[in-house]
Amino acid sequence: MRTTFVVPPPVTEELIARRKALGQDLYDEVWEGVYHVAAAPNAWHSEVQARLIRILGPLADRVGLQVHGPSNIGGSRDFRVPDLAFLRGTADPVWQHTAAIVVEVVSPGDESRLKFAHYFRMGVEEFLIVDPGARTVEWFARGRDVFTPTDASAILGISATELHTAIDWPA
Repeated sequence: MRTTFVVPPPVTEELIARRKALGQDLYDEVWEGVYHVAAAPNAWHSEVQARLIRILGPLADRVGLQVHGPSNIGGSRDFRVPDLAFLRGTADPVWQHTAAIVVEVVSPGDESRLKFAHYFRMGVEEFLIVDPGARTVEWFARGRDVFTPTDASAILGISATELHTAIDWPA
């Protein structure tokens, strides 16, 4: 009997160029010079992201924030791509040094929870993690040295409980 192992291909300049040419690199990130390949979101992820835009968009409008889909938070050699970014002022076409709020919608096996330190270094004020599989909403506010859990967004004026109820989770 023969055993075959399927492993991800090594990330090469050729693979990166191909992903870019095919438009498959929208969620790819660079972590301190190391390229991280990320797949497009699954259906639940996309549905929850759309619901978040509908719920949080009007709140952002009231406080003068721009809502953006995937955005590059950082610079060309070190950036993360949150699913949503709430920005103050005019957005750069490619790189956003910081954001008022970043939102990560969890997909199976993703690296959302490994991004705290980067977003903190970039000056992000609040970090929202929404997990469609677990049906959880977690807000984090910028503390002195790290993000700390909080019950609500001080910027948007909505609690994690209110947001959880408003999402109307997909079945």
